[in-house]
Amino acid sequence: MSDFLQKLTPFIHNHIILVGLFVLVVLALIAMEIASLFRKYKEVSPAGLTLLINRESPLMIDLSAYADFEKAHVPGARHVAMSQFDPESKDLAAAKDLPVVVMDKDGRGEAQRAAQRLVKAGFAKVFFLGGGVAAWQQAQLPTAKGRK
Repeated sequence: MSDFLQKLTPFIHNHIILVGLFVLVVLALIAMEIASLFRKYKEVSPAGLTLLINRESPLMIDLSAYADFEKAHVPGARHVAMSQFDPESKDLAAAKDLPVVVMDKDGRGEAQRAAQRLVKAGFAKVFFLGGGVAAWQQAQLPTAKGRK
């Protein structure tokens, strides 16, 4: 251990930019994790969504492209194009007290943006499917095809 500590100081001095970048990456990861703890919507895994479906019958909104939705979607999910997604609509306003789960094809951001919009609109229980429908399929859970 003391040999490691003796080599650490010269390494830091010789690679100051590399060490600085490492520190920045670690701080960014810590900040992202802390931010995720305080946001008002939560990520749910495919197994967690299964539990939520069985216990609370959430409203599930799939923001995938329509062609992707027709190929495979979580049974019971409703398709809404992101361009048509409006948390202030009358249809969604009736579901403000229900859990709402938003998902997209691969979990790369549209679902999180929609979850943020739902929270701003006053929805209390908002979730997004981590990894999207692709994670649902990878977990070998059943999918539906077609429009419904």
